[in-house]
This record gives sequence, C-alpha cells and structure tokens, in this order.
Amino acid sequence: MQNKVLVLQHAEPEEPGLISEALNSAGYSIETVQSFRSHVVPGNLTGIAGVVVMGGPMGVNETDRFPFLRDEMRLIEAALREEKPVLGVCLGSQLLAAVLGSSVTKGAQKEIGWFRVELAEPAQNDQLLGGIPPAFVACHWHGDIFPLPAGAVNLASSERTRVQAFRHGRNAYGFLFHMEVTIESLKGMVKTFGSELEEAGVSGKEILRQASEYVSPLQDIGRRAFAEWAALL
Repeated sequence: MQNKVLVLQHAEPEEPGLISEALNSAGYSIETVQSFRSHVVPGNLTGIAGVVVMGGPMGVNETDRFPFLRDEMRLIEAALREEKPVLGVCLGSQLLAAVLGSSVTKGAQKEIGWFRVELAEPAQNDQLLGGIPPAFVACHWHGDIFPLPAGAVNLASSERTRVQAFRHGRNAYGFLFHMEVTIESLKGMVKTFGSELEEAGVSGKEILRQASEYVSPLQDIGRRAFAEWAALL
C-alpha cells in the first residue's frame, strides 16, 4: 500500500491545515514540497498515493517567473494519467483546470473574504460534498477564474464566480475556495498578503473578525470533505 501523500505548498501561510488532519487520521504520511523554500518538485509519483496542490500568490500563467509551476502541472498530468487522487485548492484548482484544458484568466474583481457558496445539483450525490448544507459561507482569496474543464462536473458557485468547485473523473477535485483554513493560517495570510488586501480594498481586520463566526462551521464541512477525499486514496 502506498501510504504517502504529496503536498505542493507555494506560500508559508497557505498550509494544508485540515487536509493534513484528515490524511493523518486516515493513516497517511505527508511529503511536503515547499516551492517558496526552493524545494524541487519530484519527477514522478513513485510511492505516492495522491497529490494535494495548495494555494499561492502566483498565477497559472506566470510559468516564466515561476518555472516550478510547469513541473507541478506535469505531475498533475501524471496523477490523472495514473488515476491517483488529486486535490487542488485555490491556485491548485486553477492548475488542475489548466491541465484539463481550461483557460485561467483574471476575474472582474478579486474575491477575498467571506462569501456564500451554493452547491450545484450534482454535489448532492458527490462523495465529498453530498450531505452537507446546500449553501454555506466560505473563505475566498483569489483573483483568477476559469471555465468548467471539459468532461468535469461543476459542484459549486458563488455570486461572483460560476465555478467554485469541480470534479473530474472519480477522484480529481478542485476547490477555488478554502475549507482547510484555521484561525492561525488566516492570520498568517492577512499578515503575508497585506499589500494585496490594500490593493483590493479589503480589510484584513474584518476578515479575522468575521472568522470568529464562520471558521467553525466551515471547518465542519472541510473535515467531512477531506476525510472523504482521503478515503479515495
């Protein structure tokens, strides 16, 4: 049995959070590749049961500036080819969508903060999202968007963004919003990405204030979804 999951982490505060909790509870160890520390992306998935791709401040189309993104996309392609589970969060969902042929572009405005997500009808019978509330408030921190990849199933949307979550095949998932966050990771994101917040006209203090109301119910949803993804490994 392959009991190791590869996590691709692009920024220190955007850690796997509740995803790690679910993987450890399911008996999997985690190998983390931190591009912000110049870690090298593996060339293959030998000994790896699945791949988790986290968020980050860079964009899918910045491969010249961040060449490791090309290596990550090749690894995602390999995972899809080998039918190993993939979980993409924020930037990770954009990379997965790009590998599947979607064009990732800048949205009309950045979606940063706490916004309502509505599940699409197919989510009712989805292994990760089935049985959770049809609408809930999630944490968002993105500027880029993408159309639904060919052959994928749209699972969720928000008022600003039509594709907030999707599934491709049986075990490849992309979530543009964040269900993995903790109060500590949110504090880290607010501190690290302060200039982005200022540029977008968003208050970091307000994000943290609202977190006291929204984090706990979101974590309940995240724990369930990530436990189900771990069951796919």
